[in-house]
Amino acid sequence: MFLSVFDMFKVGIGPSSSHTMGPMVAAARFLATLRSSPFHAHGLRASLHGSLAFTGVGHATDRATILGLAGFEPATYDNDKAEAALAEIHRTRTITPPGLGTLVFDPKTDMIFDFGPSLPGHANGMILRALDAQGDVILEETYYSIGGGFVLTATELAQGEAAKSGPAVPYPFETAEQMLEMARKSGLSIAEMKRANELVFRSKAELDQGIARLWDVMDACIERGMKGEGILPGGLKVRRRAKGIHDALLAERGLNMTAPHTINDWMSLYAMAVNEENAAGGQVVTAPTNGAAGVLPAVIRYWLDHVPGASRARIGEFLLTAAAIGGLCKHNASISGAECGCQAEVGSAAAMSAAGLCAVLGGTPMQVENAAEIALEHHLGMTCDPVKGLVQVPCIERNGLGAIKAVSAASLAMRGDGVHLVSLDACIETMRQTGHDMHEKYKETSLGGLAVNVPNC
Repeated sequence: MFLSVFDMFKVGIGPSSSHTMGPMVAAARFLATLRSSPFHAHGLRASLHGSLAFTGVGHATDRATILGLAGFEPATYDNDKAEAALAEIHRTRTITPPGLGTLVFDPKTDMIFDFGPSLPGHANGMILRALDAQGDVILEETYYSIGGGFVLTATELAQGEAAKSGPAVPYPFETAEQMLEMARKSGLSIAEMKRANELVFRSKAELDQGIARLWDVMDACIERGMKGEGILPGGLKVRRRAKGIHDALLAERGLNMTAPHTINDWMSLYAMAVNEENAAGGQVVTAPTNGAAGVLPAVIRYWLDHVPGASRARIGEFLLTAAAIGGLCKHNASISGAECGCQAEVGSAAAMSAAGLCAVLGGTPMQVENAAEIALEHHLGMTCDPVKGLVQVPCIERNGLGAIKAVSAASLAMRGDGVHLVSLDACIETMRQTGHDMHEKYKETSLGGLAVNVPNC
């Protein structure tokens, strides 16, 4: 099983990896298929199903799908160009994908929200169609956005999400138990094994440059978030708080009156800054999803700014370790809130962050695995219930608390020798089973939990 660090961490846009980035990626894939098709399309049509329909407006799923069909992609997204393109599509009721000419597309009638039963493969389903001049379907594909920006066609999902194609990697662990055994036999750390796997597919320079860019985007997102002001979009009238918290924390420095627990406020600040940027549709890095994008950058920033001996030179070690843990969560359970609730998003993010922090603090592979298990264990059962379908309440604060749990988990693991009762594999399997048993209304549909008990107007 191989999932690259660049699969787990993707540069994209808010507010949701599964509901915004995924549909945009699916649209790009559909355009590529259409370009290679022998048929000439006259128009396009899209329908959203399951969670994509129920929370699509709050997550800008319709907007992302339309822009994806117009040729926009998350990694190269330009907001000014997107706004201009969207206005033109609404004005002309046509869309002009690169290489396909001008096609009929009326956002009012060709962007369909289907609130019936979900599609059979996954809660996040969508169908894209190309039509001829008579309105008959000449090409149709079903896509599932399975979390973290990952997209599969119905056929790919039915065949099973195969390991990344290409040459075999030297350390192909599929479970934490295998990971620890390989580490024991090789004498390597988790990050060193992960690096060896990555180098099968890219050069050392490409790997290091790519990892450096990931942190640059994460850190820039924190900085923007700590300066941003105003009301977040979507109608809940949630006020951005990160700047106010940051200003207050800076003002308290040097007063010799700060309580020790104030360090928690710094961790929450960094995470909330990221998730406020995400909620505003800004550039973020999936970690492993947009909804949980603040946890890991917050823990890294906490380590760099507040822990003696921290060095930016070791961020690669942090991210590679975290990616290894995230790959186990995704491969053996899920990182999708629509599939397993927020335990799969913030819970997985906390496990990844705890593992990364434990590694750069000098933890052994056993301690790293223990840190990930502690962090995930104490998110088990967490529902996904965003008010009004927006990645704002409770998501923004939840990332802050996820970061605090991650740091605590790493610290606890470092106090032990790595021997513990509940394994990470058992914890991940429990997350999978809990997500399977969880009622659909508590899995990102905004039909239960806080979403129905908090006024959202």
